[in-house]
Amino acid sequence: MIVLRALFTARTWREYAYLLGAAIMAAPVFALPLLGAVFSVLSLLTIGLPFLVAVLWLARRTIGWFRVLPRALLGWDWPAPRRVGLVALIGDAAAWRALAYCFLGFPVKLAGAYAGAVALVLGPLFLTYPIWWFAGPDRFGASESWAGTWWLAAQSVVALLAFPWVIRLLVYLDRLLVHALLTPSPDQERIAELEQGRSALQQDAVALMRRVERDLHDGTQARLVALGVTLSRIEHRSADDAVRDLARDARGTVTEALAELRDIVRGLHPPALDDGLDVALASLAGRSAVPVNLAVDLPVRPPDATASAIYFTVAELLTNVARHAAATSVRVDLRPAGRSLRLVVADDGHGGAKPNAMGTGLSGLTRRATALDGTLAIDSPAGGPTVVTVTLPLEV
Repeated sequence: MIVLRALFTARTWREYAYLLGAAIMAAPVFALPLLGAVFSVLSLLTIGLPFLVAVLWLARRTIGWFRVLPRALLGWDWPAPRRVGLVALIGDAAAWRALAYCFLGFPVKLAGAYAGAVALVLGPLFLTYPIWWFAGPDRFGASESWAGTWWLAAQSVVALLAFPWVIRLLVYLDRLLVHALLTPSPDQERIAELEQGRSALQQDAVALMRRVERDLHDGTQARLVALGVTLSRIEHRSADDAVRDLARDARGTVTEALAELRDIVRGLHPPALDDGLDVALASLAGRSAVPVNLAVDLPVRPPDATASAIYFTVAELLTNVARHAAATSVRVDLRPAGRSLRLVVADDGHGGAKPNAMGTGLSGLTRRATALDGTLAIDSPAGGPTVVTVTLPLEV
């Protein structure tokens, strides 16, 4: 009964629809492994190296391309691989495995699509052959006798009954290939989970800092201002000199506390970032003791963690220039670079900046960039100029 029911189950038709659709989707990328082989040989002469990188980049993109149908029809899914730079593609195992799947997966899907088409078209045709054998001109040449038509009908029954099991076998083979070539290894999955967890923690930390900043600004700071106003009234209305002196001293303490609180609030989340990173950087450039040539190109709003890191980096670097570089001008340039943002801060000072130099804060900036999967590079020869390049991801 299982053999008979298999032909009419939804699973059979979903799997055949998957093989048929996947064969069509895999046909265009079947040429990638052939191109990869050609360009691998040419890369020995450096001619084919850029083309090989392009092929590997396309092969990596097919991992998401091949996820569409199995996720919709069969409930399969697997995580996308970690993003890598173009330079790292040559040694990226995920790209080479995806290239292998483009070569090995297509014949499996094509065999399933072809076997299904033959079984579904010729099966019913020859199953009914004993009926329409009499009507065909010259009996269509399929069988010279009516008795022979029953042999063809029997073969068609076998083909139709075997069709679901052949499809399941080919889908199983394809799933083995997917697991071996497209699914990340346990270590890679663990790395992806840790990255997602870190990203969530970063977002939670940014949200917490903004909430604390808002509470301090709207709550504590407002109360301190009210306390200062009250002390000022006491100072002006009291006839006792001792009380006025106490009120004056207390009001001075409140003023100092407000100044410290504002510094803390700006350290948690600069209010200028609420209007956008470009506005915040313009405010930093306007307050700089050294003239700043600012160029910002932000087609999309960066994540809060990235924007905050860039803001504090520019603030720290401008402070360093004013204190240590003896520079007459600073250039701040921020623009996209692929999936990252690249910040360049250059000054015409005397140079000699080092990450471990006392008082520069460059080590802290390096740690901040590294925590976001970014980089910070310093080019500061003796005599200058100093160029600091920071690269941070557009997605965290």
